[in-house]
Order: sequence, then C-alpha cells, then structure tokens
Amino acid sequence: MNVSLSQKFIAEFLGTFVLVLMGCGSAVIAGSHVGFLGIAFAFGLSVLSMAYAIGHISGCHINPAITISMLASGKISGKDAGAYIVAQIAGAIVAAAVLYFIAQGKAEYALAANGLGQNNVGPDSPDKYSLMSGLVAEIIFTAIFLVVIHGTTSKNNGNGGYAGLAIGLSLTLIHIVGIPITGVSVNPARSIGPALFVGGTALTNLWVFIVGPIVGGLLGGAIWKLYDRA
Repeated sequence: MNVSLSQKFIAEFLGTFVLVLMGCGSAVIAGSHVGFLGIAFAFGLSVLSMAYAIGHISGCHINPAITISMLASGKISGKDAGAYIVAQIAGAIVAAAVLYFIAQGKAEYALAANGLGQNNVGPDSPDKYSLMSGLVAEIIFTAIFLVVIHGTTSKNNGNGGYAGLAIGLSLTLIHIVGIPITGVSVNPARSIGPALFVGGTALTNLWVFIVGPIVGGLLGGAIWKLYDRA
C-alpha cells in the first residue's frame, strides 16, 4: 500500500485528536463518574481503537516521544518524523479547543478550577507529587511504553496483529499507576494541547512533559535494541 505523507499527516492528526479529546475529556467531563480507573481506560482504549483505525496508514504514533524513538531506531525517516510531530501537536491543540468548547456548556465549569485534563507536578499534581518524582515517573513510564511498542511491532514478533491491544492495555496500566503522580503524559503533544489553554503552572511545568517522555522514549528504544535486532 502506497501511502502519501499527507495521508500520514491526516492520520496522525486525527489519532492524536481522538486521544486528547477522549482521554482528557474523560477527566474533565466524566471524571466524577468514572474516577481514575475510568480515565486510565479512556486513554488506553483511545490508543487501542486508533491503532486499528490508522495503524496501517501511519503506524499510529500519535505521540512525539514515539516518533522520536522510532526515528532514533531507524524505523522512520526524518521527513516523516517532522510531519508526524507537527500533526500530533496540531491534533492535540484542536482537541483541547473542542474539549474547552464542550465543557463550557456546563454552567459550573470554570477553566481555572476544572482545567482541561492538563498534566502537572508539585502542588498542582493530582496527589501533590514533587517535580522530581513527576520527571522520573514520566521517563520510566515512557520507557516501559516504548519497550512494549517496539517489541510488539518488531518483525521478530509473530503476534504483531495483537500489537494494538498490547499497546492500549500497557497505556492503561501506566495510567492506573501514574495518574496520581502527574495525571500521566508519556506524550508531549497530549500535554501541550491542554497546557496552552490552561496556562499557569501547567505551562510553566510543561517542559517536564516534553523532556521526560522524549528521554523515556529514547531509553525504551535503547533497551529494546539490547534484545531485539529487527
């Protein structure tokens, strides 16, 4: 199948849009009904669903940390990587805007009080975890995530058809553990979208959710290369 770069761009935009709208939307709109566990599944199911919807077009990265890890591992060209990252960030920003518009339909909603599912550390993290705890968590959780992604999509893995399921469930697992710490990013685009609208410490601490996942993604790719030479 010959897929153009513009088709890949649209797929990555759409996939990231769905991830941020549904994942962050579960926190903003349904959080009081489904709790942390429901939010964790919303993020995991978003990735699982989009993996099978757009995976054959772009690989369903929908995450700059994944794209950068794939670039470092030689699985994607620099040209494609640049387009993917732009599409992912754009998709996240548009999703945050749509979520903000929908959330305002409830009279009690206030951006400052309710946010947009943004990530944070310190006093504004869900359970008040420190910046250092948040940074380390983002690095380690993203590394684990990328080991799963590289492993399940490897040419040496005979069960590649189930990659989307494994990847979606691993993201769910990461959210179950990590939501109290930072709200879980492991994805710079997912953090950039909401932070641009919320501002304040979400924007000040945004670097944690850019640097942490990128470092973690590179670490995960390096760990994978230790045992799989595909």
